[in-house]
Amino acid sequence: MKTIHKIGLGGGCHWCTEAVFQAVAVVQKVEQGYISSTTPYDSLSEAVIVHFNDLVNLEQLIDVHLETHASTQQHSRREDYRSAIYYFDKETQIEINSILSTLSQKRSKNYITAILPFVEFKPSRESIQNYYKTRPDAPFCKRYIEPKLKLVSEIIKN
Repeated sequence: MKTIHKIGLGGGCHWCTEAVFQAVAVVQKVEQGYISSTTPYDSLSEAVIVHFNDLVNLEQLIDVHLETHASTQQHSRREDYRSAIYYFDKETQIEINSILSTLSQKRSKNYITAILPFVEFKPSRESIQNYYKTRPDAPFCKRYIEPKLKLVSEIIKN
């Protein structure tokens, strides 16, 4: 039996992050909502929890995450839309640190993505869950989500 693992990902709007990881075939489940960590990141911020099994390459998931949001740029709403990877255990934290370092060197990018311990999750309202799946023709989806989905397929190919 395969073990199911999970990781929290904050990458701007959780509608976008949810759609991105729902498009990754090896992902088992995506929960959209708000995650908090420890001080100074103890406020809730838009994020998702991604569930995956032992067959998933965590580096590929993190690469998708980093390449589909503003993981190298500061902006005025960073507190609500922080770029973060939330871990649930110490082993995963160590692996994430190594992966982030490898990807930073490989892509020659200085990621501002925080690696944080998971503390709390609050699901989004039911009415905005599966946002892209239920509203694919909405202007927001066309403008922001669809370009990210095209990027996902390119990252997964490589």
